[in-house]
Amino acid sequence: MAYGSYATIGFPAAAATIFGLHLLLTGKGETFNVGAFLEETSPYSWATLGVGLCLGLSVLGAGWGIFLTGASIIGGGVRAPRIRTKNLISIVFCEVVAIYGVIMSIVFVQKLSPPSANISLYTPSNYFTGFALFWGGLTVGLCNLFCGIAVGMTGSTAAIADAADGTLFVRILVVEVFASIMGLFGLIIGLLVGGKAGNIE
Repeated sequence: MAYGSYATIGFPAAAATIFGLHLLLTGKGETFNVGAFLEETSPYSWATLGVGLCLGLSVLGAGWGIFLTGASIIGGGVRAPRIRTKNLISIVFCEVVAIYGVIMSIVFVQKLSPPSANISLYTPSNYFTGFALFWGGLTVGLCNLFCGIAVGMTGSTAAIADAADGTLFVRILVVEVFASIMGLFGLIIGLLVGGKAGNIE
């Protein structure tokens, strides 16, 4: 077990450290310039990457949650068939996570317009919009990813508990509602960050 974790974490970290020391000790340390990378990358790249992360991570979270919940509903439904329709609310909660990502992706894409040949792309306003959409999309996507996992695990527990004792369903459903609110927090953060950004022109 320890060798596997070293191979996945330790070896890449050691390789990056050796490469960094090589650049530093041979006088080529300025080739690793994060500021130049941020300035030379197109604001369109940052913005579209943020939109893609927002949608992709949200759908991944929804799919993961549906996988967790659906497996437990099917398994618990063998023992207690009455839970199959009642526990579909957990699937709906998971799907709402993906809808949050779709809504925010549509909002973010409205900030993009086709580039004009006459105007410089690398302006402070465009950089701000590109970085805002990237970080907003990443935040919304990660919130929805973790929200989908949390709702899926809670929905899975609700299905199993409901199969054992029908009185527990409503109590666990309250916990599931609170788990699904995390995605709503991500949506609000995305709206706040995206609302300050102008259009990339």
